[in-house]
Amino acid sequence: MRGRLGLIVPSSNTTAESEFRRALPDDVTVHGARMALESVTVDELDAMSDDAARAAELLGHADVDAVAYACTTGSLLHGPGFDAELEDRLSEAAGVPAIATARSVVRALEALDAERIAVVTPYTADLDAKEREFLEAAGFEVASIDGRGLEANTAIGALTPDDAVQQVIERVDGDELDAVFVSCTNYRSLAAVGSLESKLGVPVLTSNGATLWDVCGVAGLEVDLDGLGTLRECERP
Repeated sequence: MRGRLGLIVPSSNTTAESEFRRALPDDVTVHGARMALESVTVDELDAMSDDAARAAELLGHADVDAVAYACTTGSLLHGPGFDAELEDRLSEAAGVPAIATARSVVRALEALDAERIAVVTPYTADLDAKEREFLEAAGFEVASIDGRGLEANTAIGALTPDDAVQQVIERVDGDELDAVFVSCTNYRSLAAVGSLESKLGVPVLTSNGATLWDVCGVAGLEVDLDGLGTLRECERP
């Protein structure tokens, strides 16, 4: 099956496109658009969202099948409902279905039947607090959330899958959890999913994994997604 996916990312994101490309078959192509952002702070994330509709409109010129807004905190920044509004706005601009990472994470956790979760992030404490509030408002029990305190998105992009494994193993108590979520589309963590699921015995979700799974579903692309772990077998709700 041939397909085209539009991917909207912060300008300093160096991870999402490569993780999408590795997980997809050769006949599904990824086409990127960028929004200005250098530091992962509330102010810069807020300003970045102003560029989103124009980016989606331009991706529509490429006749993509669907558009993904690949920024976790950027799509939950304004609390419950903002993610759904963002999807509607981008879909209208692009003329095709659109999804946003924060909403994709909720859909993926629901597909995994997860209720009690642990979250690890590269973020500062204020963004961790906003993410906790968003996930709890969506109906999940956040047993713990651990951030690295990073603002520079290039520093986040320099993290490796081994860093993700170490953070999860050192900071997450896997007892009585339904899933672990590694947040941020610029955190290279998709390659860590298999190892972490083996170690923890519970599903492990990443921002890019959830986004990829969701955008393929809304685009109607029946593809075998490599490296998503347990989520790979789940149907989009």
